[in-house]
Amino acid sequence: MGFLTDLTVTVRRGLAERPLDLDALRAAAALVPAPRSLATALRSRTPAIIAEIKRSSPSAGAISSPDPGEQARAYTDAGAAAISVLTEPHHFHGSLEDLRAVREATDLPVLRKDFLVGVSQVVQARAAGADAVLLITACLTDEELTAMLAAAREWGMDALVETHSSVDLDRALATDAEIVGVNARDLETLEVDAGRALAQLARIPVGRVAVMESGISTRAQVLAAVAAGASGILVGEALMRAADPRAELRRLTGEE
Repeated sequence: MGFLTDLTVTVRRGLAERPLDLDALRAAAALVPAPRSLATALRSRTPAIIAEIKRSSPSAGAISSPDPGEQARAYTDAGAAAISVLTEPHHFHGSLEDLRAVREATDLPVLRKDFLVGVSQVVQARAAGADAVLLITACLTDEELTAMLAAAREWGMDALVETHSSVDLDRALATDAEIVGVNARDLETLEVDAGRALAQLARIPVGRVAVMESGISTRAQVLAAVAAGASGILVGEALMRAADPRAELRRLTGEE
């Protein structure tokens, strides 16, 4: 088994042993301000950068540990279209508290990026203030993916449906997901193949919002993703390692 398979097994086991209180989460979610549209934000400009807050990763190790609110304000000031927050605690050192801090610091759409396998986690994301959730196709059965997309829609949230392989992409395109992502990183081996990802992006129909994920650190890579059909570009490590994340984000968008 690889990284994604092992982690998904762990997440499923944890939820089985300690189920989330769905009724309590629904009550909390009902009190959160209305969600902001990730799809609209990604259609609003080219390139539309989803700037990520990621403290660590299994491929890169420790990256950076800034104040999430301050980092979110830096991204907002520099023209990000949306902000992604890693909330997985063990391998990425994230938390829902990071997400809440970001939600309070910006008026941009906030994406909860995690390894979600159940409807209760979608509602949990909304209760914490997320405007959108990441759904990784390889983690889910077709039935789970459909149910979680429906749950996101019920709460007015967008979902970024992430794919890696051509099989994943076929499954994503068989749903009504408006936003479809292609991750250049194989989450089993953690290796990056940008060429494969660009070829996959070109298969996403024009009516969908296509997002390129992982492996982006240069302006040339951003332009290549846009040329392949990406509306959104998710950038994490390059921004988190930058001494000046504002300047780095502007460099990637061509504004500096």
